[in-house]
Amino acid sequence: MQKALPILSALLLTAGSAAAQSFAPTLPKVNLTQFRADTFAITKYGAVPDGVTANTAAIQQAIEACSKVGGGVVLVPRGHWRTAGLELRSNVNLHVARGALLQFSDQRSDYKLIKTNWEGLAAVRNQALIYGQNLQNVAVTGHGIIDGAGEAWWMVQKGRSTESEWKQLVASGGVLNEKQDRWYPSAQGLQGATTKEAGVLTPEKQNIQDFEEIKDHLRPDFLALDRCQRILLEGVTFQNSPAWTLHPMMSQDVVVRNVTVRNGPYTPNTDALDLESINRALVENCIFDVGDDAICIKSGRNEQGRQRAMPTENILVRNCTVYRAHGGFVIGSEMSGGARNIHVQNLTCIGTDIGLRFKTTRGRGGVVENIFIENVDMKDILNEAILFDMYYMIKDPTPQVAGSKERPVSPALPVGEGTPLFRKIAMRNITCNGARTGLMVRGLPERAIQEIILDNAVLQSNKGLVCIEAEKIRLRNVTFLSRDTDPVMEVHNSQNVELDGIRYAPDAAVLLRVSGAEKARNVQLRNTDASKSRQAVEYGAGVKKKVLTLARQ
Repeated sequence: MQKALPILSALLLTAGSAAAQSFAPTLPKVNLTQFRADTFAITKYGAVPDGVTANTAAIQQAIEACSKVGGGVVLVPRGHWRTAGLELRSNVNLHVARGALLQFSDQRSDYKLIKTNWEGLAAVRNQALIYGQNLQNVAVTGHGIIDGAGEAWWMVQKGRSTESEWKQLVASGGVLNEKQDRWYPSAQGLQGATTKEAGVLTPEKQNIQDFEEIKDHLRPDFLALDRCQRILLEGVTFQNSPAWTLHPMMSQDVVVRNVTVRNGPYTPNTDALDLESINRALVENCIFDVGDDAICIKSGRNEQGRQRAMPTENILVRNCTVYRAHGGFVIGSEMSGGARNIHVQNLTCIGTDIGLRFKTTRGRGGVVENIFIENVDMKDILNEAILFDMYYMIKDPTPQVAGSKERPVSPALPVGEGTPLFRKIAMRNITCNGARTGLMVRGLPERAIQEIILDNAVLQSNKGLVCIEAEKIRLRNVTFLSRDTDPVMEVHNSQNVELDGIRYAPDAAVLLRVSGAEKARNVQLRNTDASKSRQAVEYGAGVKKKVLTLARQ
């Protein structure tokens, strides 16, 4: 991981500000797994590869026997193997060989409820298909396929199904919601979907039995490793996860290499990789195509996450490809324990809803800082290519009135421990061919998004830059090829914004609009040919011209 540091330092040292130079992360070495050569083939314990026989007991026996003698490799050979939930043990490498299909049970009754963590809160869920807690030196490797039978758990929306698919699904059983537009595999699934914070442990509900009536709604992760040290996930294809796919949490020294995750485009909560409160991780050469976010950085939600106080830190992500996903590389929204010292390089996103996605909201708290991202190429992004948003799942606080460019005033709230913070994030060498917005920065009126650098980018999108409630923002050598050129760039309620070497399509209506009379300050447009636009700068109501410095070429 240390090879990335000279690249990062070089950018920050040339970024032109003392603040930029001060947050180069130090990425310590990941401690790697090591396993004995002893092999425990599951066939020796009675497993049968006929695609029918339940092999749960045989595979678990092999895992236990391997661990008992000090560890080694539990081999799943070529063939079609059926199983229910498995529990890993320390020093065991579960190796799924090329040509092997390890198929998990589609009987929801085969899985038990446990106390665990879900979306950053203490909760009851069905135990992950592959589960481990308080382990050391553990792995799932190979070139085989592991199928999670997620279709047994998923809700399906009528609007995202063909007419024939919907009729077939309804005829298969299950139940429909009141509007008849959502199908659930069981009445328990529907009941859970209409229960607020379903599964979350509360003072009133502390026992697993309290959640039995909505068990089918509490979908399991595919793989969850809780409070473990030295984890390796390598080579395997994971597909059809009931919920989050790969979920190491509160663990150290995680390597995810050459892994493929495939979940359908409308499968709920099927994140590819959730690194939650992880210290030291390497993610490389992976392919993700899922129904929710792809590479996710998390650290707990709200007060529980802050009390946990375990940031996700010292992470290197490189040479990965994301196809369908809500976000390609994502931090949040459950980031209350913080995220820092994270380096992403050589990422390709094709067809994701958002490319680089930083999301949080009031109440989360937590600090996201010291993030460096370079060499990202995106195509056919549905929404924002790059998004920093402190209003996740909240209605737009400053919607524009139809026919007006002015943004209504959004009142500030008191700053407290629940006020989140994004700062010290550097990006360079970014391209996007197709998006709704190239770059959107939307902070809170009580706490701006701070110290963002974007260096050397070409963004083709409908809108160019939307920057709201931000401080110390620097764009250098950025091209906005936007269809909507009125304006190409909008800067609202922001200060110390430097736009240096901006290029754009000729004959733009307005190159830059500056608004927010009370907060707008020190906006600089440098080394940019404004003559190609019909109007260089447009000022919002009450904004004085001295707010802007226009340094021509």
